[in-house]
Amino acid sequence: MPAPNRQALEKTDKRMRKIVTLGLATLMAATIGTAANASEPGGCLKYGAAGAVGGHVANHHGVLGAAAGCAAGMYRRHEYRKEARAKAALYDKEHPGAKGTYQQKATAYDVEHSTTPGTMQPNQQQPNAAPQGGEAQPEGAQHL
Repeated sequence: MPAPNRQALEKTDKRMRKIVTLGLATLMAATIGTAANASEPGGCLKYGAAGAVGGHVANHHGVLGAAAGCAAGMYRRHEYRKEARAKAALYDKEHPGAKGTYQQKATAYDVEHSTTPGTMQPNQQQPNAAPQGGEAQPEGAQHL
């Protein structure tokens, strides 16, 4: 039986690397794609993947970047959930006996008080308000 050709082995090795890389990329895209549909920001997977890419670009420290990104994502999600619980408590004060999860109550609070998700203060922007340092512009005028 003849020994395998070195070129044939290298060609098979390259083909296997492509298959494994494509499989991992597909798995990451599917994981991040489902996580992107969630209403909550942050998270270890999303921020960890971005941190890994950033760490790899910054002198091949992908694992360190992934760990830092994961920690930042977990902190961001913790802050978001803490604020949602605070909004749910305010909603419960206004509507005693209301049923639903804290996320549903926080969303209802956002709708009733015209707040932007992620902020506790109502939107203060008023139509036709004068921009800083200038006169009010008529409707339809654009500042370039």
